[in-house]
Amino acid sequence: MEQIESKFIPADRPMTAVIVGAGHRSLVYASYADEHPEELQIVAVVDPDAERRQLVADKYQLAAEMSFESVDELVAGPQIADVAINGTMDNVHVATSLPLLAAGYHILLEKPIGASEAEVLELEAAAKRYNRHVMVCHVLRYAPYYAAIRKLIAEDEIGKIIHIHTEENVSYHHMAMAYVRGKWNSKQTGGSSMLMAKCCHDLDLITWMKSGVRPATVASVGSLLQFRPERAPEGSGTRCLADCQIESTCIYSARKHYVEQGLWVPYVSYNEHLGVNQTPDQVLESLRTDNPYGRCVWRCDNDVVDHQSVIVEFEDGSTATHNLNGATAKPCRSIHIIGEKGEIQGVMEDGWFTVRHPDPRQGHEYSERKVELNVSMDMHGGGDLRLVADFINVLRGGMPSLSSTSLEQSLYGHLIGFAADRSREERRTISI
Repeated sequence: MEQIESKFIPADRPMTAVIVGAGHRSLVYASYADEHPEELQIVAVVDPDAERRQLVADKYQLAAEMSFESVDELVAGPQIADVAINGTMDNVHVATSLPLLAAGYHILLEKPIGASEAEVLELEAAAKRYNRHVMVCHVLRYAPYYAAIRKLIAEDEIGKIIHIHTEENVSYHHMAMAYVRGKWNSKQTGGSSMLMAKCCHDLDLITWMKSGVRPATVASVGSLLQFRPERAPEGSGTRCLADCQIESTCIYSARKHYVEQGLWVPYVSYNEHLGVNQTPDQVLESLRTDNPYGRCVWRCDNDVVDHQSVIVEFEDGSTATHNLNGATAKPCRSIHIIGEKGEIQGVMEDGWFTVRHPDPRQGHEYSERKVELNVSMDMHGGGDLRLVADFINVLRGGMPSLSSTSLEQSLYGHLIGFAADRSREERRTISI
């Protein structure tokens, strides 16, 4: 097939976008249009849920003919926007992106790119064939915290990287919501392992810090240890608010998490992210009856891991490790990078990191300085809308930022993740 010419989008008009999959993440990226209508306008929506389509149409004042039930319905007609914001579920990312590329749309694609290595490589080939730009939503590259660390590495602050260790501690309430009760609790239904759904950010950060050095071998271990029926405490039931005798003291109480503390409301309360507000009593009743987030965490249909460790060797001999720890008391991401001339270490949520260098002067062992940043308290350190701004800039013909997450620059982290899951399942080291 001949390559289709791709032209930069002129800066004398707003870029136009169609939302594909009107879930929470798509609406976060689309909110850039709310703040910068001169740069981005939402002109259409694709979603199989009629209520969601109407809510998005109302929010952005879309005509009836600009709402579509499927991508196939959208691409059956002429191209109606410059770009697509694809926030569908993991297992249909590639299936929905391929026809969008063929129809002329550039894509802002929620992570992970796809559900398998073969899918990811198929999408890369299609993007090249159609000469379309795909930016992957690895938003942590755009968080000021990690961007500052990457800048120091680019400036040779600590020399050649010898080892990187990252850790993601997923809080008990986040673990319960997303990976036990929620949409990502099973690879079969959600499309991704927990490592890929949650930690492809961290694996991407590792390969980004390594500046494109190819990963060579991967090994991994992990399992589902905690959230199993045989681990259920005495007195627990099938639903927190229906038949549980220990709900008032249980740390996984749906009432405590989603009503009293108001955690994860956009996921638990249907279409809240589109302005639908249920009363606390309505939420409680749904949790008591048919809401999946009201289920006992020890008696769900989950099968993804709740902890996993990954070891990577790169072709230059350097190494990296990543630990996924599920159900921790405190949620946080940490990083420790050791180079030939120094090291960088910190926790993103602290808002600062430390740079150290060996110091052999008498009475010294090392020197260090603290680098403080203004870190947003959102879960991605303020990176979400910075990514959208860079996406627009690139499509206008601007120079990609150091944080650029183009498809071809985002592959290695995914290859590590897929290899790690194979290694864990097959109990052997995988060569990439």
